[in-house]
Amino acid sequence: MVLIETHDLTKHFGTLAAVEGVSLRVEAGEILALLGPNGAGKTTTIRMLASILRPTRGTAQINGFDVVQEPIEVRRSVGFLTEHHGLYTRMRPQEYLEFFGSIYKLATNVIRERTVDLLAQYGLSEASELRLGQFSKGMRQKLILIRALLHDPAVLLLDEPTSAMDPSSAHMVRESISGLRSANRAIVVCTHNLSEAEMLADTIAIILRGRIIALGTPKELKQKLLGDPVMELRLAGSLDGGLRCLPPGIKTLDTGKNWLRYQVAQPEIVNPKVLQAMTEAGVKVVTLSEVERSLEDVYLQVIAEGENNPGREG
Repeated sequence: MVLIETHDLTKHFGTLAAVEGVSLRVEAGEILALLGPNGAGKTTTIRMLASILRPTRGTAQINGFDVVQEPIEVRRSVGFLTEHHGLYTRMRPQEYLEFFGSIYKLATNVIRERTVDLLAQYGLSEASELRLGQFSKGMRQKLILIRALLHDPAVLLLDEPTSAMDPSSAHMVRESISGLRSANRAIVVCTHNLSEAEMLADTIAIILRGRIIALGTPKELKQKLLGDPVMELRLAGSLDGGLRCLPPGIKTLDTGKNWLRYQVAQPEIVNPKVLQAMTEAGVKVVTLSEVERSLEDVYLQVIAEGENNPGREG
């Protein structure tokens, strides 16, 4: 079930093209990470998805509702964590959540039950008597996430969900976001934290100058942009004997005293042959493992290529 779908989604502010021709599909159970530098168009995109901004061109549907034609239904379907909180600092947490629960026309007992559960889940129960003006930045961020979850929305749009949080709180929120994926919910996360995006997302979309310049799973993007997997072989002794045992056609990238790295398209086929050849030659292998390549490597390459080729689209 597709819960988020856009086609040629575009937003111009006068002569500024903030978002240009964005087409995306996010199904129930999926998390999409939207990455890009400041000013790339991430926040403008999710504001259109939340029916806060009207597109200049193109279409977007949230949970089957059109963001232009059916904005009320869209907003009921969306939980939106914004970069700018808009907290009412004189309120206490329960008052604040009761106010927003009433906007969503939730029953009073439902609001109170969910408020108690969510405040406990995010470690804010002990702060229930504080006014929001007394909250730290991290506490405010968690409260806004609670507000976004209060009406159990089908779509979550999270703009920098762990910004200003200490490592422990950020870890807790990431675990929560991962746990929120379900057969009935789709999630979009805008973040500058690339390791966070790699941990959470099924699909990565990199946006630059309002255009999607790369789109795919982390594995697909690494394969496409960084090439075939790189393997590292470490031996108990000198590498000399090991080099002579390598099957033909292996592309060696780098070597050391007792290790080497090679690149291969099908490691599941080649690696057993490498190990068999080493065993038959009496060469002791300590480890044979894939060299980790991060989403940061992909991101930096995509952005650099996009800056050098402004017309490039993924």
